[in-house]
Amino acid sequence: MEGKVALVTGGNGGIGLAYAKGLVKASASVAIWGRNESKNTAAITALEELGGKVAAFVCDVTDTASVDTAFAATMEHFGQVDICFANAGGGGPRGMLHQINDEDWAGILDLNLNSVVYTYRKVIGQLLKRKAPGKLIVTSSIAGLMGMGYAAGYATTKAAVLGLTRALAIELGRNNIQVNAILPGYVETEMSIKTPPAFKEAVLRRSSSGQFGTLEQMEGVAVFLASSASDFMTGQNIVLDGGHTVHPM
Repeated sequence: MEGKVALVTGGNGGIGLAYAKGLVKASASVAIWGRNESKNTAAITALEELGGKVAAFVCDVTDTASVDTAFAATMEHFGQVDICFANAGGGGPRGMLHQINDEDWAGILDLNLNSVVYTYRKVIGQLLKRKAPGKLIVTSSIAGLMGMGYAAGYATTKAAVLGLTRALAIELGRNNIQVNAILPGYVETEMSIKTPPAFKEAVLRRSSSGQFGTLEQMEGVAVFLASSASDFMTGQNIVLDGGHTVHPM
């Protein structure tokens, strides 16, 4: 992937940083967007240790002005963006739907859905202007397929980006831009480590593999979807869940 530039939103930790590590190992240049400047700095240090050409930019992906500024800085630094991982997101409010207030509902829509649109619009515009091939990849979740009780905002937004993926695959296919989604199951991250033991036990009972995923296992799919190896794949969902969604009840 020498000569290719990948943008990873939320790339300063967790699954996003795992994507970035895989891309750097495959010789891509990587731009990270994240709200936390100290986490951005730590991520760049880790990626530079792998020999990567990397840079980080402070960005709130829920704010269009912040996205515009970060994208301009990214273009000034790298001159192009060929690959975009719209990875930034969060769990959102917990509770039954009727208990979720307007502000919290709007917040999860901004974080998990609108932020993808804001980021993709900038990347698509410059790809079409350059008449360049491209790759757009969003991080969804198996919750987008299965649903998730007491987290309607999370499940709804993770399902919505699957519809967006298919729509854009249709729109951009003739421009040699592939659009796909990664749907992680339960992966060992800072967020999942904090879940109650009983929940973890229930997850492992349901999983065919009997294991949580690791961040290292997220690297390969990122490289596949960002590289020419996936040039004939678009509008698709790649599920990485250790068999959770196929395990018999």
